[in-house]
Amino acid sequence: MIRTDIIIAALIALIIGLSVNPLRSALYTETAAPVTAASEQSTAAAMALIDGDTGELLFCKNENERRAPASTTKICTAITVLEHWSMLDLPVAIPDEAIGVEGSSLYLQKGEALSVRDLLYGLMLQSGNDCAVALAIITGGSVEGFVKLMNETAHKAGAENTNFANPHGLPNDDHYTTALDLCKISHYAMKNEVFREIVSAKRHTTPYHGHDYKRNFPNKNKILFDYLGGNGIKTGFTKKAGRCLVSSATRDGKTYICTVLNCGNMWEESMRLLDKAFTENIG
Repeated sequence: MIRTDIIIAALIALIIGLSVNPLRSALYTETAAPVTAASEQSTAAAMALIDGDTGELLFCKNENERRAPASTTKICTAITVLEHWSMLDLPVAIPDEAIGVEGSSLYLQKGEALSVRDLLYGLMLQSGNDCAVALAIITGGSVEGFVKLMNETAHKAGAENTNFANPHGLPNDDHYTTALDLCKISHYAMKNEVFREIVSAKRHTTPYHGHDYKRNFPNKNKILFDYLGGNGIKTGFTKKAGRCLVSSATRDGKTYICTVLNCGNMWEESMRLLDKAFTENIG
């Protein structure tokens, strides 16, 4: 005779066991073991690769370790702007605070006016730190005000170990994120059509104030040029952060998003991890 009370007790014990042990969740099933082993071979100090459709974590190494993100910060900058601006083609005056910002730059000029769309292309293709400051002030009223909006965006995206202190990623002890959080923020951002259009563009041109030729923005992201299906997202580098890359690719309707932090061979390593995902067709 079947003891229904024993069966019920066993089911309750199983449910309790799953609830108290997060490693038994769908992201860390037994089938993930060989993936984890392969990820340990990664040359990145920290990395994560997710399913671009579901957000499921597939490959990882030190994925929750807080690190400096350099200009991959601008992923959150861009999607924050897009969520607070609707008239992207309306010209806006460049704030004085955006003139002469250190690091990578679009060399914005005093008195110049660009559309928010053009500034976003300058931000994501040329990694303009001056564009980051301009967009921050235009959108948030001040850099400090915008940073609050950025952190709200990161929280909405599911980031749990992130704190942004500026819109560009220049070194700051209070400015950090993780490989997994950058994947989450990118997954969130890639749902926005304009964001996808910008980060997948290989080049953008716009009139250049005071010149008889156009301003040209080539994209620094080699994934778009050298990897089949590459469609984003953002590079980054500072001495503190090392070489960083958040990449994305789509083939046959399947998308993966990969983050590598402090990775000297970031292009090759990102392509290797993406290749592994596509070859195994995981997720």
